Amino acid sequence: PESLLAGFSTTLSQTPSMSSISSEGREDLQVNRLETQIWIKPDIQKTDVDFSEILNAIQEIAKDVNIFFDELEGVNSPSKDDDSLLHHGNLTCTSDDASRLEVVGEEAPDKNKANGLYFRDGKCRIDYILVYRKSNPQTEKREVFERNIRAEGLQMEKESSLTNSDIIFVKLHAPWEVLGKYAELMNVRMPFRRKIYYLHRRYKFMNRIEKQISRFRGWLPRKPMRLDKETLPDLEENDCYTAPFSQQRIHHFIIHNKDTFFNNATRSRIVHHILQRVKYEEGKNKIGLNRLLSNGSYEAAFPLHEGSYRSKNSIRTHGAENHRHLLYECWASWGVWYKYQPLDLVRRYFGEKIGLYFAWLGWYTGMLFPAAFIGLFVFLYGVTTLNHCQVSKEVCQATDIIMCPICDKYCPFMRLSDSCVYAKVTHLFDNGATVFFAVFMAVWATVFLEFWKRRRAVIAYDWDLIDWEEEEEEIRPQFEAKYSKKERMNPISGKPEPYQAFADKCSRLIVSASGIFFMICVVIAAVFGIVIYRVVTVSTFAAFKWALIRNNSQVATTGTAVCINFCIIMLLNVLYEKVALFLTNLEQPRTESEWENSFTLKMFLFQFVNLNSSTFYIAFFLGRFTGHPGAYLRLINRWRLEECHPSGCLIDLCMQMGIIMVLKQTWNNFMELGYPLIQNWWTRRKLRQEYGTQRKTSFPQWEKDYNLQPMNAYGLFDEYLEMILQFGFTTIFVAAFPLAPLLALLNNIIEIRLDAYKFVTQWRRPLASRAKDIGIWYGILEGIGILSVITNAFVIAVTSDFIPRLVYAYKYGPCAGQGEAGQKCMVGYVNASLSVFLVSDFENRSEPTSNGSEFSGSPLKYCRYRDYRDPPHSPVPYGYTLQFWHVLAARLAFIIVFEHLVFCIKHLISYLIPDLPKDLRDRMRREKYLIQEMMYEAELERLQKERKERKKNGKSYHNEWP
Repeated sequence: PESLLAGFSTTLSQTPSMSSISSEGREDLQVNRLETQIWIKPDIQKTDVDFSEILNAIQEIAKDVNIFFDELEGVNSPSKDDDSLLHHGNLTCTSDDASRLEVVGEEAPDKNKANGLYFRDGKCRIDYILVYRKSNPQTEKREVFERNIRAEGLQMEKESSLTNSDIIFVKLHAPWEVLGKYAELMNVRMPFRRKIYYLHRRYKFMNRIEKQISRFRGWLPRKPMRLDKETLPDLEENDCYTAPFSQQRIHHFIIHNKDTFFNNATRSRIVHHILQRVKYEEGKNKIGLNRLLSNGSYEAAFPLHEGSYRSKNSIRTHGAENHRHLLYECWASWGVWYKYQPLDLVRRYFGEKIGLYFAWLGWYTGMLFPAAFIGLFVFLYGVTTLNHCQVSKEVCQATDIIMCPICDKYCPFMRLSDSCVYAKVTHLFDNGATVFFAVFMAVWATVFLEFWKRRRAVIAYDWDLIDWEEEEEEIRPQFEAKYSKKERMNPISGKPEPYQAFADKCSRLIVSASGIFFMICVVIAAVFGIVIYRVVTVSTFAAFKWALIRNNSQVATTGTAVCINFCIIMLLNVLYEKVALFLTNLEQPRTESEWENSFTLKMFLFQFVNLNSSTFYIAFFLGRFTGHPGAYLRLINRWRLEECHPSGCLIDLCMQMGIIMVLKQTWNNFMELGYPLIQNWWTRRKLRQEYGTQRKTSFPQWEKDYNLQPMNAYGLFDEYLEMILQFGFTTIFVAAFPLAPLLALLNNIIEIRLDAYKFVTQWRRPLASRAKDIGIWYGILEGIGILSVITNAFVIAVTSDFIPRLVYAYKYGPCAGQGEAGQKCMVGYVNASLSVFLVSDFENRSEPTSNGSEFSGSPLKYCRYRDYRDPPHSPVPYGYTLQFWHVLAARLAFIIVFEHLVFCIKHLISYLIPDLPKDLRDRMRREKYLIQEMMYEAELERLQKERKERKKNGKSYHNEWP
């Protein structure tokens, strides 16, 4: 078993968790750990003092005696807003401990001075930037805040902006002592022992076979999607075992250089942790940088990017200048759109939370490949079988069947053969493979979520997130201000905190739920307006002067209605964001995570209903409740409800989904990248006009980053929301539009590089934060997966003609009773699906202006319409036929059978696919065993040392172990 340092045996809570091999390493090399002894220093001194208790006591004392208004310090340290300290282009150090800067008698490296990432000495790296304006009146709060920052050990320099002397940049640096102290408090895991691998032993015969196979692989093309390993840096975190950092056991960790031991993302996270716990005013709740940002004391706060993302030299010949440059070349550049993402590098630069988003997005995009392929196959199957489709043939040949007008007065009679094109287009999406594709997509959604859980577990293991737990969150300032008079003891921290009464919380939730219901009613009202527009416009287009629009009045109505609906959707989205923000603040959530979850749920609900309400109307209500000729149902007893096209309503649903999906994704991509690009271009243009091109290139890094756009206030919310809504489009109505996964795949390939380009080049560097999963979004994805099964069942049973065709083939067609359902069994289906209407039975307001004499030379006596009703001369005129009830029963039976079958398959798949891969579970068990062995050996070594010491003292032992 592996032997580790005996110093790690003090507490079980600080035992190391040995990371697994990186995913790329597992695929390229079949390696196992060399489970041999790692040599250690056996002479580490042990002590019985509990350092953790001492450290906690020191922290409690430090909290009580923290310096807020120290008069002596205020005299000795210069004021931070003193203009004498500020010079254009010069850095002025105001650190209390000048010896730490180590600049006396030394000249800083020119390279570090020039790149704008260091203090004036060229050695102290800038870990965080604060920005404020001298004209801001919150001077006293800033002075106290910055005085307490220095009391925490952070070093500080200030400089005025080169473009605006009113803007002041505060540069912060955390020395090694501060980083070590807070890294231990935050349980930051750092590498302490490098992994050792060995290959399996092979016999000579197996070695020969492997050589032949490798020689054969040499003739094959290399995997083009893999990144060049020579380009990516050796990420030490993935090649080492990690453990919570401890200053007492610092000699156990791999420290080549103290300046680079903590990477830049970790350093900025530690500094941000300190800033969130520094007071700026006397009072219990006057603490933290977030409050100073909200009250305007500081204008911005952000960590620096690692230099420029562009370089004059090629990355292949000269290497990457920094991680930002490397990310741009290997991730954000359009030339690498087909390659895998360097997730480990993304995690190292942006943190685990953003890394998990791109890992999920890449996994979702990869899983779209089989869905897009099957959807394209269904579409191509419809194309290849188009000439053999009996239904479309009958529609195209039905020149003697005259259809009734689809609107009042102005709509003319029309031949059924005029809808030949629409019948063929409908067959492309509604064919024999549609049901199979709907079942496949329902199963695909389950497989996607189950395998994502496995993928997330592997990522969490590789990134040391398995045992990570979120810290106790701070209470939101708004919550404290509202309920500061009522307090109760926190059961976790044991400290008093503001308390919200149960009655107050329930009343606020009821008001919030009422607001949500009202906004959903607004969406329904907007859909109702679109319905009225369609009803009124179809008559207008039918009387249009242009023959192209007049002959395609229904398609023109649908197309314009979809475009108007899209504009209404985008306008209502702006309103919904403000309403969701208002209702969430009205609820007064206690913590930021509660606020984020509440806001996320409201925004998703609003946008989902807003985006899909018209689609639901077209899929399940359009043409279902119109009545029949002579007895049409009307809105407000005035407007006749819209009917489906003679070829069915599926073509309307396809147009709705296609147009909305394409326009929505195009608009989102423009707003995500185009808007920041335009803003940054305008800022650079103003700088060029005022200072010239040469002066702009000499701006320091903090000035360049300040001119970039900040990450939106909701973090990754917009990115997740866009993809979740797309997932809904891809699954909910996929039976009506099989090309939806293909469009989603093409969009996501672009989306990954758009988001990467935006994070690397257009946005300020976000704070690196940790997360174990994608949060509430996973539950929303599961809900969408369940809803997709129900909607696809109704689309196939109600919207498409799959069930009526099946009933006709087995019950009423030429093959009735023979158990066959081929194309030969569909002969006569079109005629059987149309009912007969006596033209003289038209209502006065529905009677068309033309009498149909242009078809046969004499006025028409009968016309046809889509329904299963008795002829006008039957005992019960226009009553439902027996075939109608057979079709209705078959539709209900199909819905029940389809839902139960698919849900059973989904639950079976969920049961069969474990959340943790077997190899990962085995590695975790093996490492747990190794940790136990390590503890046993450490204890054994301690007992042996005690035995030797007692022997030296001349004491005797009896029944000694071991």
